[in-house]
Amino acid sequence: MTAQQAAVPITGTVRVTIAVPTYRRPEDLRVALPLLLAQAREVGGRAGGHYLVDVLVVDNDAEASARPVVTRFAAPELRYVVEPTPGIAAVRNRALDEADDSRLLAFIDDDECPLDGWLAALVDTWERTGAAAVAGRILAEYAGELDPWIRAGDFFVRRTLPTGTPIGVSAANNLLLDLDQIRRHGVRFSTALRLGGGEDTLFSRTLARAGGRLVWCHESVAVDRVPLQRMTRAWVLTRAWSHGNAAVLTELRLASGSRARAGLRVLWTGRGFVRVAGGAGRWLWGTLLRSDRHRARGLRAVCRGAGMVGAACGVIYEEYARNGRRWRLSWGERRR
Repeated sequence: MTAQQAAVPITGTVRVTIAVPTYRRPEDLRVALPLLLAQAREVGGRAGGHYLVDVLVVDNDAEASARPVVTRFAAPELRYVVEPTPGIAAVRNRALDEADDSRLLAFIDDDECPLDGWLAALVDTWERTGAAAVAGRILAEYAGELDPWIRAGDFFVRRTLPTGTPIGVSAANNLLLDLDQIRRHGVRFSTALRLGGGEDTLFSRTLARAGGRLVWCHESVAVDRVPLQRMTRAWVLTRAWSHGNAAVLTELRLASGSRARAGLRVLWTGRGFVRVAGGAGRWLWGTLLRSDRHRARGLRAVCRGAGMVGAACGVIYEEYARNGRRWRLSWGERRR
């Protein structure tokens, strides 16, 4: 155990909340909830009895469409609230508020299923390291046969690292937060991106900048159930554009002052064009070699680079827009 990895002394009862953001996915929620309740009971029933775990569903549908699914389980560990403000950042902030008497908060998406030991592994890693955030693995499960072109491009393959490895950024679809540290650092999810993605990237990077340590947990695994509508070339390439867009928007919102942001716009415009050119070259090389991998990875680089240039020029892609309009132009980077 190094100085950077201080074990957490457990005295008394530690309350843990599993938060499930949801929006009009009743079937996914119906599959996930019994698994999450089992995880809550497993950790809550461990020897020593130090943990008390509940499951919180935060419904982002003002019409409360998830309520019948939650009510059906009628479990004492299960809570349900509606967050009417559209956007995943508002939902995650509502989870932070609802877990005000908890020490730990674990996020998992409504279309994911935890594997055995998912929560226990996150908690154990937190105990050993005392980290402000612990991130786990995501594995993909496909609804049908995957396009060989998409498989060659590894579009749904996420990173994996040894447990305890320090990280500087994390998604929030398999993430445990030490709320004592989160509150001390004053970090919340920014609503400035509205219905765009990247709120978890901005959150985790802000936390790291504030001095919070983030570590990896290899043993904590959640399975992302990929539906057919996402198993298309158009979807994965649009997602690459969105990720490039969100990455640069995060950089802009982390910058201090308009002068710094102006410099970043120039820098990321250049980097975006370099990525587009490099991706186009790789696609051409793959075409000559008849290599699906080079063609797929090349086109992904082109789209990601284009998203970076778009963000630098003020174009925001709202991946989770609900009115059919996903693109907007904005030069404001106020932190909210």
